[in-house]
Amino acid sequence: MHALILLAVGLLACKGGGPEGPPKPPAYQLVWADEFDYSGAPDPAKWGYDLGGNGWGNNEWQTYTDSRTNASVANGVLTITALKEASGYTSARLVSKGKGDFLYGRFEARAKLPKAKGSWPAIWMLPTDWAYGGWPKSGEIDIMEHVGYDTNMVHISVHTEAYNHSIRTQKSAKRILDGATDDFHLYRVDWTPDSIRGYVDDAPLFAFANEKTGYKTWPFDKRFHLLLNLAVGGNWGGQRGVDDLAFPASMVVDYVRVYQLKP
Repeated sequence: MHALILLAVGLLACKGGGPEGPPKPPAYQLVWADEFDYSGAPDPAKWGYDLGGNGWGNNEWQTYTDSRTNASVANGVLTITALKEASGYTSARLVSKGKGDFLYGRFEARAKLPKAKGSWPAIWMLPTDWAYGGWPKSGEIDIMEHVGYDTNMVHISVHTEAYNHSIRTQKSAKRILDGATDDFHLYRVDWTPDSIRGYVDDAPLFAFANEKTGYKTWPFDKRFHLLLNLAVGGNWGGQRGVDDLAFPASMVVDYVRVYQLKP
């Protein structure tokens, strides 16, 4: 009898069902962050800017600047503001390229989104080296997108040569998130060699597996960097018009954090 009991306990332990419980999930460590616990311009050691007003491939209306009227830090948050000015719309697009480039990890940001019709805020990632060629060949990871005409509907997506919106094969998921424009919520992507998974307030929303068929379906084996921006108009954001009276409009970010697996 004692031998049978010991054998059963040993089998449970081998299956992770013994006294120590099931295997623990992977352990992540913080490797890069901006808590926005300062005042002034965004930290130049962590963020640069994309500048200009060329439509950005989407027929967007805004001109991106590095002005503190469009991107500033105070009271523990980053505020990116789109303004209607005499010359047109201005806004900001912050990039961590060359200051925070990553291969795999957990990427999260806590943010409050604008309500303005015509606004198009995004928290996302682009390839640093464009190893497989121009968009969409080298990939894109969208941690959060929202368009003002569809209030509180948040999206998580990836784009590749095989899967992208221009050929109607985009891999995406969306969810109505009550209070997305009134309160802060957590947007997150976990990126490993095998999959990209997206979460809103730690609830799973999106999953994209590595099909292991080459870069056309999985270009996500190269470095990517973070972007924070607020666009105006464009093929998606302006699909139902832009309400000039709804601006200025802002995306407010509480923090951005990047974790990677412990060695």
